[in-house]
Amino acid sequence: MIPAPVAAARNTKSAVLPNIDMLDHDVVVLGAGAAGLMCALTAAERGRQVLVLETANKIGKKILMSGGGRCNFTNYHVTPDNFICTNPHFVKAALQRYTAWDFIHLVESHGIPYEERRHGQLFCLNSAKDIVTLLLDECQKAGVAIQTHCSPSKLEPLADGVGYELEFDHSGTLHACHSEALVVATGALSIPTLGGSDFGYEIARQFGIELVPRRAGLVPLMFSDATEALCERLTGLALEVEVSCNGQAFTENMLFTHRGISGPAILQISNYWQPGDVVAFNLLPDIDVTDWLLSAKRSQPATHFKTLLGHLLAKSLVTELIALFWPALNGQRIDSIPDTELRHVAEQLQHWELKPSASEGYRTAEVTLGGVSTDAISSKTMEVRQHPGLFFIGEVLDVSGHLGGFNFQWAWSSGYSAGLAV
Repeated sequence: MIPAPVAAARNTKSAVLPNIDMLDHDVVVLGAGAAGLMCALTAAERGRQVLVLETANKIGKKILMSGGGRCNFTNYHVTPDNFICTNPHFVKAALQRYTAWDFIHLVESHGIPYEERRHGQLFCLNSAKDIVTLLLDECQKAGVAIQTHCSPSKLEPLADGVGYELEFDHSGTLHACHSEALVVATGALSIPTLGGSDFGYEIARQFGIELVPRRAGLVPLMFSDATEALCERLTGLALEVEVSCNGQAFTENMLFTHRGISGPAILQISNYWQPGDVVAFNLLPDIDVTDWLLSAKRSQPATHFKTLLGHLLAKSLVTELIALFWPALNGQRIDSIPDTELRHVAEQLQHWELKPSASEGYRTAEVTLGGVSTDAISSKTMEVRQHPGLFFIGEVLDVSGHLGGFNFQWAWSSGYSAGLAV
């Protein structure tokens, strides 16, 4: 038998639960990530006996690596429009029930220093470990039991229809437990090295729940044509662009890599890009390039075309663009170039179209688009309508946020909502 609930240690590895055997719990949570831990501590604070099972050797792995190790834990400007879901109204209830300010107040109550970056993004000032420690402290205070190295293998509803029996492997030994409520917080397919898997989808299939087709999101894009070589030559160069695709646009930094393009702008637009789509780039989103070039022609007539563009863009990028689009203008003075040609140059700079061949896939994707259909789920409780006591929260659902702390906020909000209902 498991003794009184044992909380996780501060080093993010769980305290050992020495004798795992068949026993009853009020709530079993599958997954010790952001959503799972928030659900567990919320339920335990209500007096529920909660056991969290994690397949990995460490708790909160994705939290620890997020935001470059600083964890972009939420955003000042959270709205339903920051989320992608087949049912765009689904996220509203949970986001209202547990807001960004609720988590900010929790962070502040633990004395964790944080900073605001661009677009309202909030990051830990020191380390993402502060967020994991916060969650574990709250779990310990509430009496949550957490166990790592647990691989679930079988889940069945109990014969009386009230509750579930879960079988799982722990250190090579098969164990089982009963619970009134079972919460699936297993994450999704993104970054498999951090524990991403399709186990949550397998549970959904078992219970006849529809799955929305999945694909990698918030992910770099790659090329298979001449653009690949261009990107490789420009590897490491970053610049602010406006990038657009399928009616969506973002103004952020773009980064050239040896595989293609990355950076916040590209991760954002990848959520809306599909294979075969063209992505448009405004390389100079803050100025009217036509006016700037025509004005420069009058004020700096003797300046060479390449030199002039070098005032706006990195010289390496200028060299590549001239070779690609305007080789005949290389070496010319600006006053020798007709106004119509300069207008064409401006159009190319502010609407450069590229067709990526693929994304980098789940290996580097920050989220998985699609997932468990929200049509089957209560937006207020995260419970499966046709299967009382079964809940899905976090990334396993067909809910994905924009870059900037929104996916963590969905974890907090959906986890809290379920924690109030289990």
